Amino acid sequence: MSSPHASPRPGALSVRRLLPPGLLFALPFLVLFALFMVWPLAQGLWMSLTDTSLSAHDPSFVGLDNFTEAFRDAEMWRSLWHTVWFTLISTVPLVVVALGMALLVHTGLPGQWVWRLAFFAPYLLPVGVVSLLWIWLYQPDLGLVNHLLDVIGVGSVGWLSDESVAMWAIALTTLWWTVGFNFLLYLAALQSIPDHLYEAAAIDGAGAWRRLWSITLPQLGRITAVVTVLQLLASLKVFDQVYLLTKGGPNGSTRPVVEYVYDVGFTGYRLGYASAISYLFFALVLLASAAQYAALRRREK
Repeated sequence: MSSPHASPRPGALSVRRLLPPGLLFALPFLVLFALFMVWPLAQGLWMSLTDTSLSAHDPSFVGLDNFTEAFRDAEMWRSLWHTVWFTLISTVPLVVVALGMALLVHTGLPGQWVWRLAFFAPYLLPVGVVSLLWIWLYQPDLGLVNHLLDVIGVGSVGWLSDESVAMWAIALTTLWWTVGFNFLLYLAALQSIPDHLYEAAAIDGAGAWRRLWSITLPQLGRITAVVTVLQLLASLKVFDQVYLLTKGGPNGSTRPVVEYVYDVGFTGYRLGYASAISYLFFALVLLASAAQYAALRRREK
């Protein structure tokens, strides 16, 4: 029977000498990260340099031809503009509305748990349920939204069939669906603001609006920056709700670049070209993230 103070096996000692303890703990994650992130990224990059297709075997190396074609592809630029436009019209409401909701709950409204549940619950719904619900709401003749517009005398609107309105309808759906996550972040930040700041301001005679502008909003500067960055990245990657609500229509007026990649790769069978477009879009997201990071660092200084 071995002693409880027996020395470790020689093999275990050699592994510990070669690898630091922290790396040993991180090794399972690193293996999975390399398997499901690094390898697919490398494989996709190689695919973007070939003419890989679902309808043909033995792809050949084409170099940067796919990237050159992408820069000349008017439909790619159109879908990229749709992505940027959706990001612009959705990010600001998703930040401002979330802040307003958090301020309302934080002021001590009666039945706070009801308000918190109502604001956050839509975020827990799957995208298929959300899309089906809003398709019913947007129905031209039987939908609740057009019924309410008829009641106030505005008239019916083709929410998902009018090119000038469809993107706004998708942004409204996205706002209702995802604003709960930003609301939760803001609510947590509001609860972390020290009470003595408000007590000192009250002693000095500051009213509610003065405390909001001079204490609350400045204290929320960092979380606002974080929420904005997260929302920008999420909006740039929009695909699910657009595909389920309009499939990029009408007439391609709402098709984002991620859906264009999907159409090129899995409808047009051109996986190599689709990979090239996706890497160009990946570079755009990296640039947007770097710009946001630089702006945050400048604010902190």
